[in-house]
Amino acid sequence: MAAKKAEQALVSRWRSILVRHALVQCELDRALHGHGLCGSDFEGLDVLAGSPDEDGRGSRGYRVQRISERVHLSRSALSRLVARPAREGLAERAMCPEDRRGVRVALTPEGRTRHGAALTVRRAVLHRLLSG
Repeated sequence: MAAKKAEQALVSRWRSILVRHALVQCELDRALHGHGLCGSDFEGLDVLAGSPDEDGRGSRGYRVQRISERVHLSRSALSRLVARPAREGLAERAMCPEDRRGVRVALTPEGRTRHGAALTVRRAVLHRLLSG
């Protein structure tokens, strides 16, 4: 009986986490809509914005494989996450110079601008919903 109650409590906590995540994600989607982004679009830009400056000319981005390690999406969802910003001129794709089988994705200047503007929106939403 005690084991069943403990399991029910664990499941209840898990469901509470899922509800909180869904609420925050929906609010982020609404708030970021004014910047032409949804929450997952922003997360993709945010990962790219944190990529290293490997050559002194600004961010060279990440290999798609490295992005997948950071955003934890299926292969098809990751493809869409990379394709959307590229279509909108927010990111650019290029072959990896070190391994021509790979693809590297980097923010464009417009992508950096859009990310910067949306960053304050995301910060405000997270602060309002999660800081207390």
